[in-house]
Amino acid sequence: MSLTHCNVHFSQQPDKVAYISTALLKSLKLSGAKSIRLRLGKDQIPATVKPIQKAGRHLYLTSSLRNAIRVPKSGSIYLRNLDGDVQLGPLIGVLSDGTSSSTRPFGSRTGFIKQLLKEGSNKSYIFAFTPRDINWQNDTINGYFLSSSGDFTRKIVPLPDVIYNRLPSRRADFSPAINQLRERLSRKRIPFFNWSFFNKSDIYHLLESNPEVNRYVPESYMNPSSERIRGMLERHQFAYYKPSGGSLGKGIYRLSHVPKQGYFVRYRKKNSNVLLRFTSFNSMLRMLHSNQGQTLKGYLIQQGIQLIEIDNCPIDFRFHMHKNGNNQWVVVGIGAKKSGRGSVTTHIKNGGSLMTPEQALDRVFGDRAGEVLQRAKNVAITLAEAIENHHQHLLGEIGFDLGIDQDEKVWMFEANSKPGRSIFQHPSLRAEGKASVEHILDHCLYLSKFRRKEEL
Repeated sequence: MSLTHCNVHFSQQPDKVAYISTALLKSLKLSGAKSIRLRLGKDQIPATVKPIQKAGRHLYLTSSLRNAIRVPKSGSIYLRNLDGDVQLGPLIGVLSDGTSSSTRPFGSRTGFIKQLLKEGSNKSYIFAFTPRDINWQNDTINGYFLSSSGDFTRKIVPLPDVIYNRLPSRRADFSPAINQLRERLSRKRIPFFNWSFFNKSDIYHLLESNPEVNRYVPESYMNPSSERIRGMLERHQFAYYKPSGGSLGKGIYRLSHVPKQGYFVRYRKKNSNVLLRFTSFNSMLRMLHSNQGQTLKGYLIQQGIQLIEIDNCPIDFRFHMHKNGNNQWVVVGIGAKKSGRGSVTTHIKNGGSLMTPEQALDRVFGDRAGEVLQRAKNVAITLAEAIENHHQHLLGEIGFDLGIDQDEKVWMFEANSKPGRSIFQHPSLRAEGKASVEHILDHCLYLSKFRRKEEL
């Protein structure tokens, strides 16, 4: 396979001819070729080749060819030669959910999607779409492209070479329609990452058989019995009781037992933190039953960890991980999250605050901050590799919530396949936010087999 970069131009001629500069023919190792098959995404069409004398690497597509495979725009793009098939691309699709707004068709995710499309247009044909935009009869998508003025424009294109899944909700991600969509794309061998939201209990189950990484996971049990909850509080003094499929800290309870004082429960209710005291274990359990149902299904109990603190407030860390263009896990961004007073979690929406990891660790460890941070990065990469090795679908991005305890041990509390991007709003982490977008695009190039020549 040979891969090169070229400029694509459109011609109004009706015949099915690809006019190719001699320099481009040479780069594609097609010198002397009389015909080729042109491909874009999952579409292809035969074309006659006519060399032209023009300096540089140029491809002129007649209107018949352009319309047949639905090439969305002229300009700079990659080409690769696959045994006489010449593929333009890559054609990258970003899957999300939509609204009726023409200016914000992807709701609160519109800004991020625009950023992806803007950066990606320099190296690919990239568009965003919703499940409703797919025409399965024709195997086409009515996608949202970004114009040169920064506005969305709709264009119909073939099914793409690779899809980045950013569906925003668990309800949508696990619906029968989306399950069917994934199955159809799998049958067509279109790489699709990230497959779906993680379930907390599934991740813990994946890791529990691997002693190398399970030591970083707090003791956790799914659907705990009352005896299990009581035992956890006796062993660990406090524990977290949280929904297996939750996010953003919703529905989490911090349970603690103080001998001779009773049982305490902290949780978030609407916009305030709640602290309740119970004289007996059974009275605390009755409260949980009244809030969550008699069976306590869909919840897990997790060992509480005494984290490092600043101003008597616990600190944990969001590690934003990506696969790079060489299919390796790397740490791209880290945010240190300090909990709000009386809050169960460090989520910013619950009163937490955001710092850089250096700001947080310098205050706790001083000169040793860099060493502690590097150790945590190594753990994050080890965890990402372990999850990928045990996961049956493609992963390209993971968000870890990691903690460091007062003995400097690193712990993993959460793993998210579609991590939020709030840490990149910190002024000191904006460069990392841009790097995150670049890693997404580079991994799309890798999965679609469009990689820079120096990487081949």
